[in-house]
Amino acid sequence: MIVILLKDVKGTGKAGEVVKVSDGHARNLLIPRGLATEATEGNVRNLEKQKAIAADKKAAEKTAAQELAEKLKALTVSIQTKGGEGGRLFGSITSKDIAEALNQQHKINIDKKKFVLDAPIKQIGEFAVEVKLYPEVIGTVKVNVSI
Repeated sequence: MIVILLKDVKGTGKAGEVVKVSDGHARNLLIPRGLATEATEGNVRNLEKQKAIAADKKAAEKTAAQELAEKLKALTVSIQTKGGEGGRLFGSITSKDIAEALNQQHKINIDKKKFVLDAPIKQIGEFAVEVKLYPEVIGTVKVNVSI
């Protein structure tokens, strides 16, 4: 029997795939548990439409992420904090601090988990911080740390 998988099934396939399985496996396990549906012409057409809609949505999200990356390239986030001699800070600047400053200064809300910092910033100066906006889209924002 040929079925369309609605969810990932270990050993059988991933969601959205059209696979051939034994009749008993389909009738007794996959279809009753809502893991698959029979691959009729109508169901296959619906699956293709859903895949096309999902592809369009992904393309739109990627385009929006690329636009945001270009916008971030021109921005500088200024963070003022307390520090000591030699340009060393009391404490450090983390991705959370950068996200909050970006939101306050430029009204751009980006999750702190998307900022890529190897280690927190512990000195004054200007730093380029990468932001992972989408799987293949990485933007950079300048962070100016001063005392």
